[in-house]
Amino acid sequence: MVKGFRLLLMSVLLAWALVISLSPVAAKNENAVYVLRVEGAIVPAVADYLHRGLAEAVANKAQAVVVEINTPGGLVTSAQDIIEDFLASRIPVIVYVSPAGGWAGSAGAFITMASHVAAMAPGTFIGAAHPVTLGGAPGGPPSPQPSAPSAVEEKMVNALASSIRSVAEQRHRNVDVAEDMVRKSIAKTDSEALDLNIIEYRAESLQDLMEKVDGRKISLFGGLEATLKTKGAALVPLKMSVAERLLQTISDPNIAYLLLSLAAIAIFVELSNPGMILPGVVGGIGLLAGLYALGTLQANWTGIALILLAFGLFIADVFASSHGVLTAGGVASLVLGSLLLFPTPGAFQINLWLVAGVAGTITAFFVFVVTAIVRTQRKPQITGRDAMVGISALVKTPLAPSGTVFTHGELWAAVLDEGTAEPGEEVIVTDIEGLRLRVRKKKG
Repeated sequence: MVKGFRLLLMSVLLAWALVISLSPVAAKNENAVYVLRVEGAIVPAVADYLHRGLAEAVANKAQAVVVEINTPGGLVTSAQDIIEDFLASRIPVIVYVSPAGGWAGSAGAFITMASHVAAMAPGTFIGAAHPVTLGGAPGGPPSPQPSAPSAVEEKMVNALASSIRSVAEQRHRNVDVAEDMVRKSIAKTDSEALDLNIIEYRAESLQDLMEKVDGRKISLFGGLEATLKTKGAALVPLKMSVAERLLQTISDPNIAYLLLSLAAIAIFVELSNPGMILPGVVGGIGLLAGLYALGTLQANWTGIALILLAFGLFIADVFASSHGVLTAGGVASLVLGSLLLFPTPGAFQINLWLVAGVAGTITAFFVFVVTAIVRTQRKPQITGRDAMVGISALVKTPLAPSGTVFTHGELWAAVLDEGTAEPGEEVIVTDIEGLRLRVRKKKG
């Protein structure tokens, strides 16, 4: 047992060492500009990545950090963590909205406003920061006909408007336009943002941006000042670690939804075939990962509960035949729960085609399982007394009408129903009376 524990411990340590070795580490370069890339929704894994990147840049005495960003928005809580890091940063932070067609939406607008220097590539836009999902997940533009805001939503809008106004004022940017991004959900192109003093630069590329910001003086936290010397500076990319990429990946609502669905099927397979182990392990990991992701994305817990109820009903229909009633209830619960996970349009939405595909696939799977079980239950027994009826037997001694026959590797006493049968003939077992078979001649 001790040996097994040591082996397990060594395996865990080796796995951890592998993860660390795969995590990107930037080389120390005091004249470098660290480049971080944010693509997708703003979630805790992104906040952790930017926090780590800033810390490494400070530790390696880099002169600045550039955050290339393209996001539709994300969680207010994660954006707030990033904003706090930017405001307290002791090295300049440059946010560059790119590539062409990119967007600093919602939480991304807050992050851009918190940078020391904000820039956008041609063809990008910024804004539409009105919160459309209470509980911390503002995303894209609101619905065309929004309902009257509730008291809770109005408080949230006021708080976020005050927050972005305060950040814009601290960075000497247009506070009125910044506030309108929250209150009126306006969005601005790169040219408009430059003209309205939302950003400081438009740049064709990262190299172009480095040339334009060269020589700019930056006021930092604690009264510190820095002068950017970015022209010709080494650009050091700092990518997400394996763990950060994994957490960001499963924080996609569609992937989290798939994880939860596949986990339920794997757990069902384990319950149906105890001892297989692998489906149970995979299902358990998938279930925890899916619940973690949906919890992180602040999904509606009623929707999660309905999805779990759906799988409970599916499993119950397998073990307690209800003629499909439980399965039908499970399908309804699954679809309703899927739609309620993120009921308000925003950065986090589950693709309706994915919902239809998962619901259809899982329904077909459980219908197949239930049908197979019913078919098995209706099959005649293949062992015991009833298994002898209908099988062939070989006459060993004349049946006139009593004698012996050979079947199933055994010699049996037998009685022929009509007529006589000679050794070597085949007869059919019609019944069993104690230790004696009743047989009849084979027709034809």
